[in-house]
Amino acid sequence: MFDYEIMRLIWWGLLGVLLTGFAVMDGLDFGTAALMPFFGKSDEDRRVIINTVGPVWEGNQVWLILGAGAIFAAFPDIYAVAFSGFYLAMLIVLSMLILRPVSFKFRSKMPSARWRTFWDRALCLSGTVPPVIFGVAVGNALVGAPFTLDDTMRMTYTGSLFGLLNPFALLAGIVSLSMTLTQGAAWIALKTEGDVQERAKKWIKIFALATIALFALAGLWVGLGIDGYRITSAIDMNGPSNPLLKTVVRENGAWLANYITQPLTLIVPALALVGCFVVLVATAARKHLLAFVGSSLTITSIVATAGVSMFPFMLPSSQDPNVSLTLWDASSSKSTLIIMAFCAAVFVPIILAYTSWVYSVLRGKVTKAYINEQGGNVY
Repeated sequence: MFDYEIMRLIWWGLLGVLLTGFAVMDGLDFGTAALMPFFGKSDEDRRVIINTVGPVWEGNQVWLILGAGAIFAAFPDIYAVAFSGFYLAMLIVLSMLILRPVSFKFRSKMPSARWRTFWDRALCLSGTVPPVIFGVAVGNALVGAPFTLDDTMRMTYTGSLFGLLNPFALLAGIVSLSMTLTQGAAWIALKTEGDVQERAKKWIKIFALATIALFALAGLWVGLGIDGYRITSAIDMNGPSNPLLKTVVRENGAWLANYITQPLTLIVPALALVGCFVVLVATAARKHLLAFVGSSLTITSIVATAGVSMFPFMLPSSQDPNVSLTLWDASSSKSTLIIMAFCAAVFVPIILAYTSWVYSVLRGKVTKAYINEQGGNVY
């Protein structure tokens, strides 16, 4: 049960669950914020949209904290390389995450239309930029990051902020934004009524179709247009975490190997198409909760597809493929993974329980009458 190989696999899976939870839960926050100025034609409409996420957006950020914490504790080498190499990009994300609560809090402090328009645009910006950057980061992980490790495991990163903006990474960023907008539109349609809901219903279909088309394009690009990575030496899955003990080659189509050797994994990307179909059918049938579930399934599939395609790689090196970081050589010690697994077994169910309870208590639609009744007690 506590075999080192098994613990590494467990934490690879748990990390995927946490990152998917972040993409789904914070995705509805980002998407709602990004769409708010466009779906809300009046100040009253915009207040309705803001208050669909007002009570829950802070809680949704728990998944981001859990994901970052899991990378730090379970895969410290990944954390060190990624957060050092992508430092400026992460700083931009952090700035947006700071701007978002400021925009929420300050927007309704003054009745001035100019004041509120300024913070509406700031909120829109804070909901648009992070999904793009997170997508660009995943795109660069698939392409490979330009870093090396010396004999003492010291990392040297030779890239730059603008170097991250390669064509494939930009496409990945657009995919990320598109699926986030789909999630936001599905959430707005679920939680509102009237004109705002009708605008969301119109655009959710467009966003869903754009997401699946862009995802398919990215898949073709991964299979035919970029080099993947393949381990060519024997690996000890129970061995020490030392990325210098293997050899790796770059070759075209390497990211498709897992789908060829394990055909059942094709179910993972196929679920994105299923989720898109559910969104379209459920929206037409006015089953908005089902449409939101379909959008969440699409996001889950897209995130999982990246993980399955790269397995067992987690952050390849485009400069020196041999030092690429994999599941088997970038993890913490066995005892650390075991202790963390016990902690996760206790706290993740608690988080799921209270999150479910909060959303159950806050079920129902946010209406203009509710906003007018609450006055200054809501955003």
